[in-house]
Amino acid sequence: MRTNSSTIKAWLTTALTLSGLLLIPASYANSPLVYKYKSKQGIPSFSDIEPQNVRYKIVQVGCFACNVNSMVNWYKTPLNTISYNDLILKNAFLHNVDPALIRAIIHAESHFKENATSKVGAQGLMQLMPATAKELGVKDSLKAADNIQGGVKHLAKLLKKYRGNIKLVAAAYNAGEGAVKKYGGVPPYGETLVYVDRVKILHSRYRQNG
Repeated sequence: MRTNSSTIKAWLTTALTLSGLLLIPASYANSPLVYKYKSKQGIPSFSDIEPQNVRYKIVQVGCFACNVNSMVNWYKTPLNTISYNDLILKNAFLHNVDPALIRAIIHAESHFKENATSKVGAQGLMQLMPATAKELGVKDSLKAADNIQGGVKHLAKLLKKYRGNIKLVAAAYNAGEGAVKKYGGVPPYGETLVYVDRVKILHSRYRQNG
């Protein structure tokens, strides 16, 4: 679905007043789902939770935490502390990584969509690139157990390299270790800057609600 700019602006004015709702133009085919519906007041509304007892349309959007134009309310968007919990806790213990950080990365990367595939080829819950997956010994990136094991192993490596600095870990996860080295910190890429900020918010929220 494509939406013109004037319509987006009109929706934005009302959508921002509704807690936990979001407004993002559709752009990617294999992405988390967003549902568009009308509230009881007839206001166009958006949610990442399937609306009940109301007609809605499915809108597909890009990476939750990578879209510079995302209007998700990151302080109120629903968390997911249930999906893949056993795998997350198992790998958190195995690699000594905070499970809240694992959930934050999965939420940011794929919104817990196991078969997510980005336009550049990243796959699965933690959006592993083929070369990275191979290096980590991941057999099938679209299989939750394999993907989480590889993704957490990668996070553990980054946490050790950056001495627990979550901002640098998130930046390297998004833009690559080379970019972090080149700029001596978080790269000045729009996507990476918003990604780092949103992972920080999600990490904090998952720690409080884990």
